[in-house]
Amino acid sequence: MIRLALTDLDDTLIPFGADGASPKALSAIHRMLDAGLEFGPVTGRLPSAMGWMLGGDPRCCATGAFANGQVIRIDGETVKVISIASDLLQRVADVLDEADVPAWLAIYDETGEEPARLVTSRPQSVGENPPDTWGRSVCGTAARVEPGGHVKANVQCSCDRYQMVEVRDLLRREVPELSFVLPSLTARVIDVNVAGWDKGDGVRLIARELGIPIDQVAVFGDSENDLAMIESVPNSVAVANASQAVRDAARWHIGPAADDSVADALLQIADSAARGEDPAFMR
Repeated sequence: MIRLALTDLDDTLIPFGADGASPKALSAIHRMLDAGLEFGPVTGRLPSAMGWMLGGDPRCCATGAFANGQVIRIDGETVKVISIASDLLQRVADVLDEADVPAWLAIYDETGEEPARLVTSRPQSVGENPPDTWGRSVCGTAARVEPGGHVKANVQCSCDRYQMVEVRDLLRREVPELSFVLPSLTARVIDVNVAGWDKGDGVRLIARELGIPIDQVAVFGDSENDLAMIESVPNSVAVANASQAVRDAARWHIGPAADDSVADALLQIADSAARGEDPAFMR
């Protein structure tokens, strides 16, 4: 049986463009928790974003991995935080500026009280071809990365998917101390994280902290930044809208995010656990 369900949010639990998890998804999470099971998001988002994404309910995100595993919480307590050094992030900004590509480093406020800012020596290029998030979750520019550590950063792009992959690969070559992955098949974003720690490491840490064997963990994902956690557990699940790489790596497959398929799977987990059985999607 499954005792712990961990899921990506964007394009997995929550369809692209939705205002947050559906009432059905929130109800399914509560069904799991009320049955004595464990649930948590594993997302590139910060904990401060969970309010609007998960209905403002702290129970739904008391346990989870955030910023692609750089922040780990167990039962409401933060047990691990990994920051990205400012000098490495400055190198990312410099590489993008030198390449003169329509992509800019974004640095996020951990509290969620301030919008992200783009770090660039060419601010005029942002106005000429702004990213999709400009004026909403991303506002303003800065010439340099502020000193210190930063938990969340990404690259905001105003180019097609082909050029995004080129930018990702350029950054992987030029700044190997960091990890660069595509968190979505739709959003024009490249996630930036420390190399050597990813969602898979976060999943294993959560399971270990909760004392749950890894074969009693189910993970759900859709895109490149989910691949490490999909490969980290025996019971990995891809939604139908997942990338080909995630679909190939996953053991189990369910419907698309748009159909609340993860919510259905969570309900199956809760119902089957009462009987000590595996959920229907795993049979």
